[in-house]
Amino acid sequence: MNAKIEDYALIGDRRSAALVSRCGSVDWLCWPRFDSDACFAALLGDERHGCWRLAPSGDTGGAATRCYRGDTLILETRHTTRAGAAKVTDLMPLGEKNGAIIRQVAGDRGEVAFTLDLALRFDYGAEAPWLRTAPREIVSVVGPDLVILRADADMRLHDGRVLADFSVKPGQVVSFVLQYGRSYEPPPAALDLAAAISHTEADWQLWARRFNRPTDWPDAVRRSLLTLRALSHRETAGMVAAPTSSLPEIPGGEANWDYRYSWLRDSTFTLCALLNAGYRDEAGAWRDWLLRVAAGAPERLQAIYRCDGARNLDEREIGWLPGYLDARPVRVGNTAAVQFQLDIFGEVLDSLHLVEQAGLHNRRSDIDVARAIVAHLERVWRHPDKGMWESREAPQNFTYSKVMAWVGIDRFLKSEQMSRDPDRDRHRQLEALRDQIHHEICRDGFNPSRGCFVSAFGADHVDASLLMLPLVGFLPATDLRIGSTIAAIERDLVEDGLVYRKGSAIGSPEGAFIPCTCWLADCLGMQGRDREARAYLERVLALRNDVGLLAEEWDPRTGHMLGNFPQALSHLAVVNTALGLCGPVLQRGGG
Repeated sequence: MNAKIEDYALIGDRRSAALVSRCGSVDWLCWPRFDSDACFAALLGDERHGCWRLAPSGDTGGAATRCYRGDTLILETRHTTRAGAAKVTDLMPLGEKNGAIIRQVAGDRGEVAFTLDLALRFDYGAEAPWLRTAPREIVSVVGPDLVILRADADMRLHDGRVLADFSVKPGQVVSFVLQYGRSYEPPPAALDLAAAISHTEADWQLWARRFNRPTDWPDAVRRSLLTLRALSHRETAGMVAAPTSSLPEIPGGEANWDYRYSWLRDSTFTLCALLNAGYRDEAGAWRDWLLRVAAGAPERLQAIYRCDGARNLDEREIGWLPGYLDARPVRVGNTAAVQFQLDIFGEVLDSLHLVEQAGLHNRRSDIDVARAIVAHLERVWRHPDKGMWESREAPQNFTYSKVMAWVGIDRFLKSEQMSRDPDRDRHRQLEALRDQIHHEICRDGFNPSRGCFVSAFGADHVDASLLMLPLVGFLPATDLRIGSTIAAIERDLVEDGLVYRKGSAIGSPEGAFIPCTCWLADCLGMQGRDREARAYLERVLALRNDVGLLAEEWDPRTGHMLGNFPQALSHLAVVNTALGLCGPVLQRGGG
């Protein structure tokens, strides 16, 4: 039986991340990087597909409570049993060459018996490694992968698993360290555990202390920022949308996608969050990542990249994994990378304009990238595309996609490089194009019979992407057309204080889309409806699990999270909304 999505906590070292269940099982880990093959994949299957359980032995009638140690990603779980109490500390130490997990059990009261059960299964649960033992050390090898487990307790092998039974009394500490390496290199050296834990704790806390912006929700914002940092690759600065793959958007359905990659569509959300929270260096590093992947021919620009900027995301199905609660197929890779998504060109130009507003001036090479994208937009802005929601059906003229084409031209015209350009004819040409795109959107994206903008030209229904129209400055929130569109979204897409992204809230097979609820709060704030805006944000914050994490969606019917977890876009939305409702911030629309 799979644990509920909200029963997981995240640990990570900014190269990869693991999910630890409330019952003490590491059920998901890709090593050595977010987008590497999983060696623990029980999240999408069961213990046969790889996991690492460390918990009190047997039926102890106990309970577990957990929290992060201050502003860190060090997870502490307190187990209380009939025999006593003990604390398990889980972390992935920062700065290790290839990655490690430290798990420590500390006795607190009485004598608590624990069991360790480790099953490494590489290639998403398909490959059991060859195991060899040494005193308090077990080495696992398969192909290029090597994992070594060092322990303070005696261990034994059974049926391809590593087992250990031990007890802790008050003051006793038993440590286990799992380290990754390459099978053709010397095994990684043993860690100095005290130094590794101290360094990791200090690193997270020092970073968190840099946040000092005014907000009525400082703890929620700080935890979201820490989560976003955990999802950002340490060396490349590429932020993955989530560390997981194929957690379903529809219970038992086929909408199971791999999110372990970086989306250009999230770029401006990311920059807003980092800049408004005061993390200018991190914003600059993300801008640099964005420009590295955008360099080259703009017609080859992808919506999605690996966290190092690599382009190959070939999608395939993992047939041997039964899926989370039988949601099949399990997919790795993402075909959306090769879809034509018109809005991404505007996203890149919007991002460059935002960093310019923040005083992070663009280089000459960046200006060349912007000019090439604008020239490409001139050629393709009328082309139908797959849209924000990455439809796998026929392309359409999505209203939001056309709006982002307008955004691209608008932001380029507002840029410093264009203001200094002596070519006045080119300036007038682009102004005319901007006006033309705006006119056609207002003509074809607005449905007079419904009295609001609609999801695509000629459609008769709204979707939540339309909430972005005032947020990107296409029209002011006070415009009657925007007001009627927001009202239609509230009427058609809101259930139980949460926003669905498309279709209808009534009978939707998907859950409510958490980021869209924050976007609605942003729009209401722009309309001066502050109390309602705050209520929507509070509704989102109430969905967080006990350690402050959010998935992509929430199912009001079952009261459980849906979709990949934790979701960067959800946490980006929390940061941007919680800051935007409490004072002046940089905004996408230039305000």
